[in-house]
Parts: sequence; structure tokens; C-alpha cells
Amino acid sequence: MKADTAHLAAPHADPTQHVTPTRHFTMCLSATFRGARLARHLAAEQLHRWGWPYDTEVNHTSALLVAELATNAVLHGRVRGRDFRLRLTLYPEDPALRIEVTDARPDRRPPTPGTLTPPFPDLDSGRGLFLVEALSTHWGTTCGDPYTKTVWCEVALA
Repeated sequence: MKADTAHLAAPHADPTQHVTPTRHFTMCLSATFRGARLARHLAAEQLHRWGWPYDTEVNHTSALLVAELATNAVLHGRVRGRDFRLRLTLYPEDPALRIEVTDARPDRRPPTPGTLTPPFPDLDSGRGLFLVEALSTHWGTTCGDPYTKTVWCEVALA
């Protein structure tokens, strides 16, 4: 189910001041490579709707980060019959974008930020989290319940 909602950034703000709403987009997708590809396209579309057109560096970078996190969810977080969830949160005051991908394998956590070991040069894979670490302002992993884990990153949009 898709949700594109706006919430006020400060619920008890002075009503005479203009408050820009925080924007959210959430979608559950099949834990397949088709689902990962769709996550990338949906993120690019949503950023376009929020004011960062397709041909901007912010849109390209954010879509790439979504693709990396979604692909990792498919490769390392897949449980048969369970989906992964993409959540985008736009904080317009900074502005910043938080990308969250939640999968069904809390037991398979990625390395912590700053501890990634480079893959062997002759391997074709294993560089996704290096891209996440290089292109985002910060990233990490959270486990909010015993059934899922969320890998997230944030991108400055200014």
C-alpha cells in the first residue's frame, strides 16, 4: 500500500509562522530484483513530485542509494513470502532525505558504518554499502522488532 503524507515538522509551532510539512512515502515491494528495480523508479518519481526533477544530481544519487539498499534487502534480507518496505522521509527545513529499507532478516545485519572492508578487486559485487557510505551524510541499521531490520541512510538535498 502506498502512502504519501505530510506531517507538520513542529506540532506545537506558533501558528503565525510558516511551517513546512515533513513528507513521507511508504511502499511494500516484493523481495525480488523486480521489486528492487521498482523501488528505484518509485523513489525517483517521488523526488520529482517533491521538487527534485529526474535530471538533478540529488534525484540520481537518491535513486542509486535506494537501488543499493533495496538490492541488499533482496540478496541478504529475503525470507520467502515476505516483502521489503521502502520508506522515504523528506525533511524540508534542512533539507534532507531519509531512505529506509526494511527487510525480514534481523539476524543478517550489515557491518557498522566505518568498518566496511573492501571487496577483492576481481569480484563483481560487494560495493553497495561503500556507495551508501560515500554518497550519504550518514547511515546505519536499526532493529525495531524481532522480525525485521531497517537499513537507512540520509542525503543532504541542499
